[in-house]
Amino acid sequence: MAVLGTTAAFWLIHIAILFSLSFAADPFAFFDFEVSYTTASPLGVPQQVIAVNNKFPGPVINVTTNYNVVLNVRNKLDEDLLITWPGIQMRRSSWQDGVLGTNCPIPSKWNWTYQFQVKDQIGSFFYYPSLNLQRAAGGFGPFIVTNRDIIPIPFAMPDGDIVLMIGDWYTQNHTALREALDNGKQLGMPDGVIINGKGPYRYNNTLVPDGIDYETINVDPGKTYRVRVHNVGVSTCLNFRIQSHNLLLAETEGYYTSQQNYTSMDIHVGQSFSFLVTMDQNASSDYYIVASARFVNQTVWQRVTGVAILHYSNSKGKASGPLPDPPNDVYDSSYALNQAMSIRQNVTASGARPNPQGSFHYGQINVTDTYILRSVPPVTIEGKLRATYNGISFVKPETPFRLADAFNVKGAYKLDFPSQPLDRPPKMDRSIINATYKGFIEIILQNNDTVAQSFHLDGYSFFVVGMGSGNWTENSRGSYNRWDAISRSTVQVFAGGWTAVLVSLDNVGIWNLRSENLDRWYLGQETYMRIVNPEDAGNKTELPVPDNVLYCGALAKFQKPQKASSATTIHVGSKAYLTLLVVFFAMIYILC
Repeated sequence: MAVLGTTAAFWLIHIAILFSLSFAADPFAFFDFEVSYTTASPLGVPQQVIAVNNKFPGPVINVTTNYNVVLNVRNKLDEDLLITWPGIQMRRSSWQDGVLGTNCPIPSKWNWTYQFQVKDQIGSFFYYPSLNLQRAAGGFGPFIVTNRDIIPIPFAMPDGDIVLMIGDWYTQNHTALREALDNGKQLGMPDGVIINGKGPYRYNNTLVPDGIDYETINVDPGKTYRVRVHNVGVSTCLNFRIQSHNLLLAETEGYYTSQQNYTSMDIHVGQSFSFLVTMDQNASSDYYIVASARFVNQTVWQRVTGVAILHYSNSKGKASGPLPDPPNDVYDSSYALNQAMSIRQNVTASGARPNPQGSFHYGQINVTDTYILRSVPPVTIEGKLRATYNGISFVKPETPFRLADAFNVKGAYKLDFPSQPLDRPPKMDRSIINATYKGFIEIILQNNDTVAQSFHLDGYSFFVVGMGSGNWTENSRGSYNRWDAISRSTVQVFAGGWTAVLVSLDNVGIWNLRSENLDRWYLGQETYMRIVNPEDAGNKTELPVPDNVLYCGALAKFQKPQKASSATTIHVGSKAYLTLLVVFFAMIYILC
């Protein structure tokens, strides 16, 4: 019996080693999220917010590039939930994107497990709930993807990491904001700006009431920190600055930038930046960290300012005096535009892979299609206030589009989204773009709205090649940056202006293209790109429907009730988990 046990153990251990060697390059990282309501007072007023694992903001997801992320979400809200991961390019797997066009929502009291790979990515991102204005109540948190050890970073290793989540904030909960939009009202001026879920330090006794909890960032003199800043707000661009400190820009949304010093940076809704900040001051007092509203009437919006404290370990006193000034360009938008276009790609740095990012000469590739997406102020369509792209206000899908394709559901959407604005009355529809796999497309974002917009594309990064004021024309291509334009997934479009991006369509799936301004997104300013490889017969360019897929809409009849015990079940095709099982049984044999 002992000989048989030893032999079995010998083979089991060898199998385990084979498993480990086979899958060592693609480790798994496991997370559990419980999304629920809690009470907080970001601006001194108790209100209902959305917490993740009882934290507001939610916990950090920190993984290394190429890791497989397995994240089980328990929905303890009283409404449907989806979590999305902007900027995380889920290669071959739009099934995990976490928006209504790709996933059925997770019903209240249910759980669902996301599984995706952060393939060939590095950088600073964040996650948030994508449905029904829920992000306006919280549910967001940082998502950090680090380099593998064999890939150098293009700067000295920082002494520490600091995450700042900034955003405009309303003391009304998201359901009240939603009701206001449903009733044809605008959201109006926010009640303040929060930093890491906390309100402003009392820098002014008139503007800031007493008793508000504020964020303090503790640092040591002489050290350099990587400061990751995310605008997770509703609709307001914020100018970020740290009193008496330079911001050395190093990375944005997964791509290393040409390193330049800024005294402040405009961060639009949905955008993420990494700065290297050296603590080189004499610490005679603490310093202000400021996030203030941009492109608004500063006199009226004085109360909408977020202020945190940078505290040196040898600080001799509290911060005092006026806040550091924002850019003085109220009557000149060229400053903000020039700053945006000054952000360039570091073409000599390696990204997630050993080869330099600059080896992709996007400026020499022929454009296969051009799409001009025009946004205008919200209009009334069928008696409802709606926002549009090219005169189409998107109607939320009942059946996710890729799921409808897989099960041959007819009429779930139309492949007739216009490639340019048409001279016709606006309408509500489920019209999406029929894009070409491996195409190289130009998207012109024409903002004829009265507010600055943020534009986002799931599943991809794009090259930000041009911006300008007025209306885009074909002559505008002469101003494009065709060498070192930054790649990112969220870009601003100034009111009364345009932004041009180039995208290589190499990621099969159906991907959401939207305004990151929550009010405009909720009112229908979005569409999808459908990208199908007609030659894919073996799931080489797109993964199959996941085993744990949820069904809804026309396919609701296939959905089985979720058992209470399934909340603790993680749906994993996990090689690491199989390895552990094999090792476990091998050890049992050895011990026997």
